[in-house]
Amino acid sequence: MIKIDGKQTALDIQKEIAQEVEKIKANGGKAPHLAAVLVGNDGASETYVGHKVKACERVGFESTLLRYDDTISEDELLKVVEDLNQNPEIDGFIVQFPVPKHISETKIVEHIAPEKDVDGLHPINIGRVAKNLPAYVSATPQGILTLLERYQIDTSGKHCVVLGRSQLVGRPLSILLSQKSDVGNCTVTVCHSRTPNVAQFTKQADILVAAMGIPAFVKADMVKEGAIVIDVGTTRVPDASRKKGFRLSGDVNFAEVAEKSSYITPVPGGVGPMTVTSLLQNTLLAAQKKVYK
Repeated sequence: MIKIDGKQTALDIQKEIAQEVEKIKANGGKAPHLAAVLVGNDGASETYVGHKVKACERVGFESTLLRYDDTISEDELLKVVEDLNQNPEIDGFIVQFPVPKHISETKIVEHIAPEKDVDGLHPINIGRVAKNLPAYVSATPQGILTLLERYQIDTSGKHCVVLGRSQLVGRPLSILLSQKSDVGNCTVTVCHSRTPNVAQFTKQADILVAAMGIPAFVKADMVKEGAIVIDVGTTRVPDASRKKGFRLSGDVNFAEVAEKSSYITPVPGGVGPMTVTSLLQNTLLAAQKKVYK
């Protein structure tokens, strides 16, 4: 069994990005600039945005964090998005979700200019991904593809089972893995909460991606010998023995499943760090105008 080290891989890629930034600046260009909009004080969002800010510092990006109370109106937040769309100093930006219930996430996403949508959530970017055109790929699926590539895992002709059909992970990943590409050419099965007897599908998987948000859902008897297991889950589980009062749990029972896997991602330290790094990669592309020229 080989444990896929997402943390180290992310740091390696960030070093590569930092070198690109130095080249840009040496040629008289400006450092890429990523902005993040944070509404309210959700703990997980605070942590995630904090990781993004620190990662920007490591690679030499400019970063801006815009904070707003959860009382901000939808119209006010749309105005913030429009201002960022029009700001020539900002190469890309994200609105951190979730936002308060009185604000439509769909409206916010659709208002972001596709060429600055480095989270890859705008319908135009998702459509371009589906058509195999240049686009900003949403961060977590891109991170998974990068891990498979960096670990030289052959995906061609393999049966990949994706647990979860979310717009953030499951759906875009299923499209990407089925495409004719270096990390692709899979036969993909998508399972979800309404799939009966999920284990009959997971046992067939050469590559199993768990993205359901259910802690330790995948057990050893659901995985075939030698499978490649990618765990996307990051659920906060109460744990009084921890200083923060919780621990992060993946969707896979790591202790059980690792023994049967050829490759497996841990939680934490697997897919998570790659999500932030993918955001940096998209921002670099935005600054270089390599997607929307």
